[in-house]
Amino acid sequence: MADTWISFDAASRRKHWWMALYLTIIFSAMEVAISLSAREPFWLIIIIGSLWLFSIAHVINRGYGRSLLTADRILFRTFISRRSVPWGEVVRVEKRSHYTRGGYWWNICLVREQGRALPIPGAFTSKEFDRIFEGKFNLIQEYWSRSVGSD
Repeated sequence: MADTWISFDAASRRKHWWMALYLTIIFSAMEVAISLSAREPFWLIIIIGSLWLFSIAHVINRGYGRSLLTADRILFRTFISRRSVPWGEVVRVEKRSHYTRGGYWWNICLVREQGRALPIPGAFTSKEFDRIFEGKFNLIQEYWSRSVGSD
């Protein structure tokens, strides 16, 4: 099987940039409100700025994360880190659903023999019946099953 990339398309990455802009506006409004108050605690401005920086890094990392599926391993590439997991360490590939105040979202995780489950960069959705997400899940399952079957 040829190597295949799992990543988001341009429209999905654009959504992440809009989310980054939204977060910037919210955090900027909070900073302005605090700085215009009669008592402006400097430490609170630093905390809010730090939270903004963490949030922006998370949104960009999530939007630009991608995975390379190869015959013997999966390579994770994100804005912040790189990781390689051999298929032999993977026990199963599963879809996980999460519920937050904003609604449901799903991602794909590799469950390993030892260690925690790893979410796959470039593979999550907030749509319940997303064809693209299901296609990514089936492709990852196929790579994993072929690798396990060939051992």
